[in-house]
Amino acid sequence: MKNILLLTTTVMMVLLFSSCYYDKEELLYPNGSTCDTLTTITYTKSVVPILQQFCYSCHSGNSPSGGIAMGTYATDKAIGANGKLYGSINHSSGYSPMPQGMPKLTACQIAQIKKWIEAGMPNN
Repeated sequence: MKNILLLTTTVMMVLLFSSCYYDKEELLYPNGSTCDTLTTITYTKSVVPILQQFCYSCHSGNSPSGGIAMGTYATDKAIGANGKLYGSINHSSGYSPMPQGMPKLTACQIAQIKKWIEAGMPNN
């Protein structure tokens, strides 16, 4: 009888502790503590992968969505310089929230693009 009670208690403890797993990064680290914006944010290694994932599929080619062409340093810099890139991804008032039909970029992705813009949008 003691063995059954011990086994039942052990199983209950394992189930209790294993069920307390929560992995939503934005809620676990609300201040973006896992976001790396302290190192140099580069166009090719930081910004382009984000834009490739969320922007280039609609905003490139012969007829880019909304007439906004992206996909080269010159076009990406122009949109960064006129404020449309940050305004859109940040869902700021007066801008079309992007990416359209998808969730807002993470706070980290927005912070990285903002840092690149604030650095003068270098081609690095």
